[in-house]
Amino acid sequence: MSGHSAAVRRPPRGHWLVLLLVLLVVAVTLLFEGWTTHQVDAARTKPPCTRPIPHAADDGKPLLRFGPKGVATAAMPPGTVALTFDGGFDPVWTPRLLDLLHRHHVRATFFVYGKDAAQHPKLIRRILREGHEIGSYTYSGGDLGVASPLRARLELSLTQSALAGAAGINTTLLRLPHTTAADTLCGAEWPAAKRAAAQGYLVVASDHKDRKPWRGLVTQHSQTDLGYHEAEDLLGDRSVKRFTTISGGLGRLSFLDEVPVTQEIKGEGLILSQRLGHAFLTVMVWTLTLAGVLGVLRMLLFAVFARLHVRRLHRYRPGAPRLREVRDPVTVLVPAYNEEAGIASTVYSLLASTHPHLQIIVIDDGSTDATADIAERIDDPRVTVIRQPNGGKPSALNTGLAHARYDIVVMVDADTIFEPAALARLIQPLAHPAVGAVSGNTKVGNRRRLLGKWQHLEYVLGFNLDRRMFEVLECMPTVPGAIGAFRRDALMGVGGVSDQTLAEDTDLTMALWRAGWRVVYEESAVAWTEVPSTVRQLWRQRYRWCYGTLQSMWKHRHAVTEVGPAGRFGRRVLLYVTLFQIVLPLCAPVVDMFALFGALFRDPVEAALVWFGFLAVQLVTAAYALRLDRERLRVLWVLPLQQFVYRQLMYLVVIHSVITALLGTRLKWHSMKRTGTADPYLLAAPSAETSGDPLEELPPRRSLSSQ
Repeated sequence: MSGHSAAVRRPPRGHWLVLLLVLLVVAVTLLFEGWTTHQVDAARTKPPCTRPIPHAADDGKPLLRFGPKGVATAAMPPGTVALTFDGGFDPVWTPRLLDLLHRHHVRATFFVYGKDAAQHPKLIRRILREGHEIGSYTYSGGDLGVASPLRARLELSLTQSALAGAAGINTTLLRLPHTTAADTLCGAEWPAAKRAAAQGYLVVASDHKDRKPWRGLVTQHSQTDLGYHEAEDLLGDRSVKRFTTISGGLGRLSFLDEVPVTQEIKGEGLILSQRLGHAFLTVMVWTLTLAGVLGVLRMLLFAVFARLHVRRLHRYRPGAPRLREVRDPVTVLVPAYNEEAGIASTVYSLLASTHPHLQIIVIDDGSTDATADIAERIDDPRVTVIRQPNGGKPSALNTGLAHARYDIVVMVDADTIFEPAALARLIQPLAHPAVGAVSGNTKVGNRRRLLGKWQHLEYVLGFNLDRRMFEVLECMPTVPGAIGAFRRDALMGVGGVSDQTLAEDTDLTMALWRAGWRVVYEESAVAWTEVPSTVRQLWRQRYRWCYGTLQSMWKHRHAVTEVGPAGRFGRRVLLYVTLFQIVLPLCAPVVDMFALFGALFRDPVEAALVWFGFLAVQLVTAAYALRLDRERLRVLWVLPLQQFVYRQLMYLVVIHSVITALLGTRLKWHSMKRTGTADPYLLAAPSAETSGDPLEELPPRRSLSSQ
């Protein structure tokens, strides 16, 4: 159908730019977070040495300075102990260590991770304020000996940037991770130490554990309870004349330099980036949990309520009245705009219905093709064609409603093919006086291509399982435009079909509930519809559906506070739609992002288990849904592929719709180019044809409660 004649505004393109910019910032920040804090090309543990350090440096002294003439080593003077602490900050023991040193009026050297400096700038400033010295322990603690040259350079430069942002300083002290005494700088560590020294660093190792403190000592302690007690015991050693920093032991003022303002600003940017990375990662974890819980909960709800729906269809409830068979005449409304490819097939499928008492009204809504001419050439007195200027689908339906002769009205899209018994089965629930509308079972006709198969799975797994659940919970939110039956007086009672939203079928259904009518689902009434055959058409259709649903929810939001069936409907369906059709799609991309993030930076096995676990739940549920709809299971092979393209497209539809709704933009209707491909597929589908009495092969009469 085409758009309203009322003024509309095109969705602003600026929000796409904002969305892409936000996604780019998130992606870059997460990439930085993963690359710097989770090892990608640097080892967490030091590999075994393949060759020792050069003989000139193997004298046991822990301080190494490289120069043009080779390496020079140094140690602490006798009676002097340089306390050094390295490893990550500990929220409990690092402050206790500082308190211990303060009580003994002792200065020490802290070799810190750059990521810790960025995460705990206040602690860095406290260390400096209390007279201690800071050295680099690389940014993330990766082994520089096996890291790529780019990684090794960044490990050092990022640490300097973090220190500049945290305290406005740089350091020329460096301790290589996974090393202790100088002889552990063997193998690939030695070239790494030489490259660092070429950048001006003094490489600091430690003395062996068995060296006596009175001989002069560079210690190495962790910032843990063990390191605390080791330092406490050493501070009580009376053989030590002086405890100092590395620079103090060498008789230098400091190895720290103040940085210019530009470098400080750059460091503050690094700190902000890391904080954003931590925040995004935390949000990802919580969102993943929420998406996982909602996804599994939805699948469980599907399974439980689908089973209850099947049991309800095959048994009577004690005390429930048996309902009469409905044989009343029916008016079928077929609104059409540029539907020349499929209008004839739709009308002929209705004329072939086993329910003979029909009035078929084709409302041509200002088509620019031969839609009306084709419909007028159908030689059957039951078919009436009405031409009107383009006014939109609601206008066309209201025009048809004004010409309806019968009390039962069926609304049909002009691309829909009815099975012969579908119409007769669709109207049977109207035997109950409380039922105002009935939803039929829509199936995808043009499912031969991959995009069609994906939509076929979505119809069976999502839409039809949804309707079974809504039927049990008595809160059906939508009678689809493709196949739906209504009481004429119910439609007139709510003012006909409203044009205030783009999802006129959802709007109408919610209005009927609020007016006191019940809406039910008749799964045996099957109609075949043509779905979009291109991604562009699919986007435009689902965008309109989603945006229209948001409009309908907002329009009928007061149903939540109403009493009786209207309030029960409002509280159930609006909560469900909000959680599972808005919040879940908004959160679901995190599952894919986390899987990719985990595969790159965390545990690939864990990421694969999460992703395949989610897929397994979907496969089981989809198989059950296909079996309930009597569909072949072989189509399940496209479900894993659906996760990579189709699902992401639907997420973007929801995101785009929510943004558009928040901006207050009004959309227009978009027409879809039809190819008439729903009809041929009906020939290969299981037939529901009946012979003789049109109601003879209807499913067992079910009973409806009078709630």
